[in-house]
Amino acid sequence: MSSSKDSVLLRVENVEVSRIASRAEKAPAEARRTTDERVNPLRKSLLKLYGCLFVAYLCSATNGFDANTFGGLSAIDTFVSYFGITPDNQGLVAALYVVGNVAGCLFAGPCADRCGRRFGMAVGSVICIVGAVMQAAARNLGTLMGGRFILGLGAVVVQTAGPAYVVEMAYPKYRGVLTGAYQTCFFLGTIVSTWLEYGLNFVAGTPQWTWRLPLAVQAFPSILVLTFVWFIPETPRWYIGQGRTDQAREVLTKYHGDGDPDSPVVALELEEMREVISANASDKRWWDFRELFNSRSARYRTFLIACIAFFGQWDLPPTSYYFPLMAKTAGITSERTQLLLNALQTPIMMGAALSGLRWQDRLGRRKLLIASSTGMSISVAIITACTAQQAGRPVVGGVGIAFVYVFLVVFAFAWTPAQSLYPTEVLAYNTRAKGLAFMNLLVNVANVFNTYVPPVAIARASWRFYIFYILWDALGALVIYLTFVETKGRNLEEIDHIFEAENPKKASLQPQYDKKAETYAAGKVLTGGRDACVASV
Repeated sequence: MSSSKDSVLLRVENVEVSRIASRAEKAPAEARRTTDERVNPLRKSLLKLYGCLFVAYLCSATNGFDANTFGGLSAIDTFVSYFGITPDNQGLVAALYVVGNVAGCLFAGPCADRCGRRFGMAVGSVICIVGAVMQAAARNLGTLMGGRFILGLGAVVVQTAGPAYVVEMAYPKYRGVLTGAYQTCFFLGTIVSTWLEYGLNFVAGTPQWTWRLPLAVQAFPSILVLTFVWFIPETPRWYIGQGRTDQAREVLTKYHGDGDPDSPVVALELEEMREVISANASDKRWWDFRELFNSRSARYRTFLIACIAFFGQWDLPPTSYYFPLMAKTAGITSERTQLLLNALQTPIMMGAALSGLRWQDRLGRRKLLIASSTGMSISVAIITACTAQQAGRPVVGGVGIAFVYVFLVVFAFAWTPAQSLYPTEVLAYNTRAKGLAFMNLLVNVANVFNTYVPPVAIARASWRFYIFYILWDALGALVIYLTFVETKGRNLEEIDHIFEAENPKKASLQPQYDKKAETYAAGKVLTGGRDACVASV
């Protein structure tokens, strides 16, 4: 009897194992269809989710206000004369915002890790409001400078907590669009600030309120964040990291499972989060930044966010350097017209960024960034040639202005969404907040270079300095091709596994393969077939 049973079992295994591969190959696809297909983007639970994410998007708008307002006000004579701003101290006044950013990086990550993403957004908003009030009410240069420093502190805190919240709350199928939209909302702030300053330019005599109003309006998105942040949930991944699984399940059920506690989406996400997120990792230790560097995979991730920081900032000097020179050469001498040309940048870039969102998931992050960097390099080459040849040639200057806009469109189409999307994807949960804070530090280092070096270099080397940006953008395309992993179509926990491979980039380009689903399917087929035959024997 025993030998007969063994013989039957052997035959069963031989027959069934041959079927396992074909059935197992279908299992991952079936699992993905369960979680991804037939999802109405306008269903009630997702509409609620979009409302929650928009609160976090306002953190990006806050940064847009802060980054753009002071530059425009520096051109207003009454503002400059009131505070005694001179060429000798203007650089310091402008740099204090960056100094505040750098100082804030030290506690921005730990704040969002220890107390939650919502708390980080709230604290950062409070600091931004204080800084904006100080600037708007300033009666002397010292108060104005202090307000800029405090504003920089708050901006980096919301810029760390905001994108972390979005990527951790986004519905898996739409993560590329929803997270890429975060950085696109940066232009909400810049559009309001640039057009407000342009409109106030029509007020005769430019009284004090015409420049105090833009300073005060910087607080508006922070006030909105502080008002509504208490009505949105904490992210499920943060709850898992704190060992609060039931609350994570509740959030997933409400916003991803459409209120169904038995939703396969909720079950799959929750299982993967519990496998990957540690309740005793370095995000619980505010001082511990070692996990950004203490392993090969960690260093690879940190290298990628450093690339995003430097290739995303050193693409071109601030375009304000180009417009006065090129516009004047092209025969545009009106200061108001030049302000209008400057104000047009932001809505054009926002339109390009919104257009590029859908292609992040269709083409993938790598292809878009490579194409964008290549296009940027070509655009800068044409801008450089026009700058070199524009003297006495208005048409050449006009072509240069046109290609500045071409450059901005090419950049915004891919790089603007990727600047918030890609770093939040490649960073592991336990290092996400600190990694974003570190990236913000690198961004500010890059900005210091890109703000203060070009004027000096252009004065000495003229148009030849722009060759640096041609080569840098081309280098960016090459580095992206050689090293960037593809994150399209994978959830955050699957991306974590890619970095454990010997060659993460190569692994990310392989067809997606769900080993867990295959093992599960194989086990079910084999066990079920064996049990049935044993019973018959």
